[in-house]
Amino acid sequence: MQSSENLEQSDLTGIKTPRRLNKLWQQIRQFRHSKFALLLVWQTSKPLLVLLTIASLIAGLAPVGMAWIGQLLVDEIVQQHQSGGHWQGAAMYLALEGGLFCLMLAAQRGISFSGELLKAQLTQHVLQQVLAKSTRLSVAQLEDAEFYNKLNRIRTEAFERPVQLVLRLFQYLQHLVSLLGLAGVMWQFSPWLILLLICGAVPGFIAETWFSGSAFRLFNWQSPDTRRQSYLETVLTRDDHVREVRLFQLGSLMVKQHQAIFEKLYGADRALTTKRESWGVVLGWLGALLFYGSYLWVILQTIRGELTLGQLTMFVMLFRQGQASLTAMLLTLSGLYEDNLYISTLVDFFDTPEPGMEGHLEQGASPGSGIEFINVSFCYPGQQKYSLKQVSFTLKPGKTLALVGENGAGKSTLIKLLTRFYQPESGQILLDGTPLHDWQQEALYRRLGVIFQDFNRYQLPVFDNVGLGDPMVWSLAAMTEPDTEQQKRVQQAAKDGLANDFIQRLPGKYQTQLGRMFEDGVELSGGQWQKIALSRAFMRESADILVLDEPTAAMDSVAEAELFDYLRSTVENKMLVLISHRFSTVRHADLILVIEEGEIIEKGDHQQLIELQGHYSRMFQLQAQAYQ
Repeated sequence: MQSSENLEQSDLTGIKTPRRLNKLWQQIRQFRHSKFALLLVWQTSKPLLVLLTIASLIAGLAPVGMAWIGQLLVDEIVQQHQSGGHWQGAAMYLALEGGLFCLMLAAQRGISFSGELLKAQLTQHVLQQVLAKSTRLSVAQLEDAEFYNKLNRIRTEAFERPVQLVLRLFQYLQHLVSLLGLAGVMWQFSPWLILLLICGAVPGFIAETWFSGSAFRLFNWQSPDTRRQSYLETVLTRDDHVREVRLFQLGSLMVKQHQAIFEKLYGADRALTTKRESWGVVLGWLGALLFYGSYLWVILQTIRGELTLGQLTMFVMLFRQGQASLTAMLLTLSGLYEDNLYISTLVDFFDTPEPGMEGHLEQGASPGSGIEFINVSFCYPGQQKYSLKQVSFTLKPGKTLALVGENGAGKSTLIKLLTRFYQPESGQILLDGTPLHDWQQEALYRRLGVIFQDFNRYQLPVFDNVGLGDPMVWSLAAMTEPDTEQQKRVQQAAKDGLANDFIQRLPGKYQTQLGRMFEDGVELSGGQWQKIALSRAFMRESADILVLDEPTAAMDSVAEAELFDYLRSTVENKMLVLISHRFSTVRHADLILVIEEGEIIEKGDHQQLIELQGHYSRMFQLQAQAYQ
């Protein structure tokens, strides 16, 4: 009966192969990613790639030529010593060898020069490609934990791996050229010497390849713990975490947890490194034994007079160089295998399907008909419980919709569907009579002005923080000094967002650096940051759908009243979607939806819901009692 190791299975070609052969085939196929890395280099800098190729060929051939000329030099010296002849021939060989040596040094410098420049350019090129790809992926993909692990692995290793792989490819080319030349010269001594050379190096290559695969699997296994370590470092060092960490005395506990994770990771790394280096020593001894055995054979051949002293000298140089070149070539091949394993993560990332942006419409079938949810249901990927169930409502231009409910009821999920971050599992969302997925994404986003509950606090100057709401204004200002029109737009948005008054009191006004991450940065209060975020939303002059998720949570009651007075005066042609736990804010909405566990349990305006004496009425009374 066949063992499980010999059971046949189909490889990717559909041919039945034993499992071990199939595993070998899978390992060989890993090298296909080298083409991807070379293409990246070609896109990055063609001249540097050509220089690296030429320098590698010269660096590979020069040692062979030097060994050959070295033999001629020694034999010439012996001959002239015995005959008492002239020294001109020896001087010529010496000059040739010196010239080759200088050429080899120049080639090595060329490899170093092109490699350093390629490293900088290629790393930036890969980073740009990853960032650009990230902007084209859906929010659902970026919020997936496994996908986030993949991104973390890319940030940790894959940026540098294409550079390493390309440099190793040319190291491999250099060693291969050198080895072929050396093998050609050694063949005249005995083909068996070449076989001994190979036997001394191949076991080490197999071991290194095996341990490279183990290291890659260990790296993937460690990825979640590495992320936890990184998160703990962030919590312990970021200014927006430090107060709570100090107050609850979490510092020492988190440091211990960080150390515990390190010890777990270090233990696995130490075990693998111990095995790897132990096998390296044993296989290194095997290679040394074979070398000195062949060395003894050549010495005996020289004593018998079958080889000249120059040939003995050349053999020693050839065999040492050959052994070094073959070992280096096979270890480079092992490194290439490891690099390809890591680059496979990068290739998988670039192969990640991007969400179909099939929408192409810039105008709805019924302009002015507003937003309509029709029996919309949604469940987050990997979850069993629905976040929204059969939700239906209509919001017309000039009207305000308020969403009320406990945390986790589904309010923010509704906003994510409205902004097309996620697609409904069933039902339909219409904008101006046209399904949301039929709208061109840019056209849809131009109509949206959103402030999320967890809005971004950009570590940028005030002008940029507000101007980001209109990318065109911000991109122009980033390239040149903002003109008067741009400044007026940013200042007007800041006034609308109630931020202008405190901005005027900042040291540099609109040029003040915000946040503590950079030099001379000014930290704002929670309410001030919220006003900056509101101002950013008001930068979108073309937006007729305003979505405000807890927009006044960090503001005082005066600022809140001032904001909604402004909103009521400007909402005549806009649709306002409001999420808030403050009933002083909610009560002025034209339509209030009370959501519980993803379902609309009550619907109406403030007065209708009070008269209903249901969930909304009870929440309103509880909040009102707190102010009595």
